[in-house]
Formats: sequence, structure tokens, C-alpha cells
Amino acid sequence: MGTEKHFIPLNIAILVVSDSRTEADDVSGKVLAERVTEAGHHVSEKKIVPDNIHQIRAAVSNWIIDDAVNVIISTGGTGVTGRDGTPEAILPLLDKTLDGFGETFRMLSYQEIKTSTIQSRALAGVANATYIFCLPGSSGACRLAWDGLINAQLDHRTRPCNLVQLMPRLMES
Repeated sequence: MGTEKHFIPLNIAILVVSDSRTEADDVSGKVLAERVTEAGHHVSEKKIVPDNIHQIRAAVSNWIIDDAVNVIISTGGTGVTGRDGTPEAILPLLDKTLDGFGETFRMLSYQEIKTSTIQSRALAGVANATYIFCLPGSSGACRLAWDGLINAQLDHRTRPCNLVQLMPRLMES
């Protein structure tokens, strides 16, 4: 009985990438904030930036160097239109990619939206010991990613393994 694991709350920053959303009408960011809080984690900051590679990169870079932020989740800008630039903004910042995240997200998404899932460039990785997840801008995609993948991986009680148990080793060289 002494081997029971206790929940470890993480500090999670949420970035909404949108040219049109405001705090008043942002649904996806609110969905993520609610789920993060319901899971027992802390929303360390929530910010909305336009679909601009440099503004996305600046916001994420500031959180990557903040030791108080464990995880960054962005929503929006992962499609294929001319303004969608979240992957281009984030990929150069990553020390390592978690390719299985995007692959598994699209597998789960296929069950709901069929072949339209090929338009998603959802991705994840780690930079300076901070996990980063880049999700599509729809609230449905945010629910799917959190409920189907992220929530369990950010709970150190998940077996056989999870991302939290690796956190102390992320800065190894």
C-alpha cells in the first residue's frame, strides 16, 4: 500500500494562435484551460497571439526559458493555409520531437473526421526540459488531444510510462 503514487501538478501555459479570436470568444483555449484545471494542473499563463511565426516563437521562447513552466500547449495555426505557421515557429525551438504524438493524434482524429485529418500538422516535442504540444485550433481537436493523449502522459501515475517521470532526466547530456 505504501507504493501508491500521488498526483504531481504541473504548470501549463496555453497559447491560442488566431488572427480573429479574443478572450471573449476563444473556445479552444478555454477548453484546454478547463481540462488542465480539472486534471489538477495549474494554468500558469494563457495568451492569444496572431498567426505570425515571430510572435508565436517569441511567446513560446519566453515560456521555454521560464523554469516555472513545465508544459506549453498551443492551439491553432497547424493547418495548411498561408497563415498557418505554428509548426514552422515551433520546430526550430525543439531539442527533440515526439513524432508519435502527431501520428497518434491523427489516428484518433481519423475516427472522427476521416480523411480530413491529413490537413493537421499537430506536433509535440521538448525544448529546455519543457514539453510542447501544438494542436489544431478547433475545440474538438483540443478535447481529443487532451482526453486521448496529453492528460494521461502528464500524469506520472500512468503506466507503463509517461512524460512526467522523464522530466528529471530531460537535461541530461
